[in-house]
Amino acid sequence: MPASPAPLAAPSPVVDADWVREHRGRLVLADVRWYLDGRDGREAHLAGHLPGAVWVDVDTVLSAPPSVSGGRHPLPGEREFARALGALGIGDDTTVVAYDDNGGAYAARLVWLLRRTGGRAALLDGGLQAWDGGLETGPVVPVPAARTPVAWPGELLRSADEVAKSLAAGTAVVLDARAPDRYSGATVLPSDVRSGHVPGARSAPWAANLTAGGRFAPAAHLAAHYAALGVTPGTDAVVYCGSGVTACHDLLALELAGVPTAALYPGSWSAWSADPSRAVVTGEEPG
Repeated sequence: MPASPAPLAAPSPVVDADWVREHRGRLVLADVRWYLDGRDGREAHLAGHLPGAVWVDVDTVLSAPPSVSGGRHPLPGEREFARALGALGIGDDTTVVAYDDNGGAYAARLVWLLRRTGGRAALLDGGLQAWDGGLETGPVVPVPAARTPVAWPGELLRSADEVAKSLAAGTAVVLDARAPDRYSGATVLPSDVRSGHVPGARSAPWAANLTAGGRFAPAAHLAAHYAALGVTPGTDAVVYCGSGVTACHDLLALELAGVPTAALYPGSWSAWSADPSRAVVTGEEPG
């Protein structure tokens, strides 16, 4: 019986379609399509996905059940996360390339969680639209793999209290990865209790990490972009979004920019705005 191929070395946070084709037999492709407007990501997967790609549900695999204190997408428990990934064929030594059809906005959550817990994972640059090798329809039946639970890295996660204290002390730069109109409060989701942003947070919409063609901007451009927001290597930076999902897009862009130690506030705006004791501000400035 031939020996299994050695695991791939940890890839860059973002890889292109050529890299995927070159290493296809040593990867698990993960389809992480999810839609804020309520469309069904699984139905989109069944209608057409990269060959062999498993569907990863943001709501059940990448999140625990929603709560007032945890927000719409709390981090899943370590054991539950490992169990779900194992059932999808993502084992301890598996290299994962994740994609969606929205610039990586949702697939970034899986990639960041895996990379920050020692896994090998990358985003497919350009997502589904960048794949020109034909699509497959119908369900994919994965071969289960052994996955060991790994504790979430506490130093890369922040609570609401920690965010508030850092801002008050001026010891951290807090970035809001939502669209500018949600940051300003001009637009509010029906699921949000209040509109606006965390006082002192700076607007850093995840879409600004991409070029007009939907690919990640070069690392030098990203470094300059985040430096203008006050984040350079060594800065204590924290990122939030609506519910801790698209913030991971900023976190991967920061890794490309040379700042891999930026932290996530998982509860994000969905938890902050639901707590009446938390101040909020509106407008286009940090406030």
